[in-house]
Amino acid sequence: MKSLRVLVVVPCYNEQSSVAAVVNDIHWVKTRFGLTLDTLVVNDCSTDNTMAVVRTLDCLHLDLPVNLGIGGCMQAGYKYAYRKGYDVAVQVDGDGQHPAEGLIKLLKPIFEDQADVVIGSRFLERQGFQSSFVRRIGIRYFRWLNQLLIHKTVHDSTSGFRAFNRKTIEIVNAYYPDEYPEPEAIVQFGLHNLRLLEVPVLMEERQGGTSSITFIQSIYYLFKVTMGTLFVYIRLRKI
Repeated sequence: MKSLRVLVVVPCYNEQSSVAAVVNDIHWVKTRFGLTLDTLVVNDCSTDNTMAVVRTLDCLHLDLPVNLGIGGCMQAGYKYAYRKGYDVAVQVDGDGQHPAEGLIKLLKPIFEDQADVVIGSRFLERQGFQSSFVRRIGIRYFRWLNQLLIHKTVHDSTSGFRAFNRKTIEIVNAYYPDEYPEPEAIVQFGLHNLRLLEVPVLMEERQGGTSSITFIQSIYYLFKVTMGTLFVYIRLRKI
């Protein structure tokens, strides 16, 4: 693969038990494949010892003074990537669900200019951790919603394991959905006519930390994401 400057953004909220392994695995992939790559951990005002652990690691870090949620946390990382001139930005969650070896699958289409956005999908080959039944139903619903709004099929809209090229970095630097960004951003990308590509990846169960979505919140989550997605569609549809 040709050499592009890559920033891996690792959002963290109370991930003291998993973030070190995540960063070390990313570093192993960087060394193994000779990538020009930096890792940026964005600490979303954790209440545990996440930041103390991060300071011992070989990585860049941002320590947010207030909790912004996953959308604000990731946009902080994307703004950093934009301002520092990175060619590619990749999200790898700090809970250990996104195996670092999957980075190469995400980066290859970007490096070869086959896509603007590459999403790691759990459901193309149906291997590894598949998430709960209720969540899979929600993902099917979002697939239908995307087809309705932007006429694109995305099998795993809630996957946070995704890579952006420079064109996409410029777009998310200006605006990125803040509450439920993974599914909402799909509509944003479609309205910007970005080239979306899914690649099959294996994912693990989270190794620690605090999930932002619980079973009890699932139905409310569907409603909120639908409203958020429609808001993004209305806001951006004239682009």
